[in-house]
Amino acid sequence: MKEIVDAIGMSRSITRIAHEIIEKNKGTDNIVLVGIKTRGEFLAKRLAEKISLFEETSVPYVGIDINYWRDDEKKKVGEIPAIDVDLKGKIVIIVDDVLFSGRTIRAAMDGIMSYARPAEIHLAVLVDRGHRELPIRADYVGKNLPTSKKEIVSVKMAEVDEVDSICIE
Repeated sequence: MKEIVDAIGMSRSITRIAHEIIEKNKGTDNIVLVGIKTRGEFLAKRLAEKISLFEETSVPYVGIDINYWRDDEKKKVGEIPAIDVDLKGKIVIIVDDVLFSGRTIRAAMDGIMSYARPAEIHLAVLVDRGHRELPIRADYVGKNLPTSKKEIVSVKMAEVDEVDSICIE
């Protein structure tokens, strides 16, 4: 396993994404961050904290379990997970750790649209590794990391893994 980004680099990427979100949206009005569980939810929280620090206002964030809307063998059957933030007419920014095929993001969009109709949906990812299977691209990217399909990109976060890093296996 080779570390590509350490904790300091990861923090810088999150800071840069937070600034880009503020700039692109001309502030924070009407923004809601929706993090894909698990690491995307923690990234959304960190982004919300950074944005709040820069803009001196709070930005709502929530986690979403997208398994209900998956189109592969990982799909779980059951009740639709709840979201406790109003998304109607908002600028929803989906947050995830790694963008790969695009299927996870498609499931997240299906989930979001099942709750409400946002004004816009944007995508923020810590790592874009390429190899898209669907026409999905990120609006905010921490690091573009060209990989082979055989390689594994591993994002570690202190909240789950006790360390912040991005590695390739």
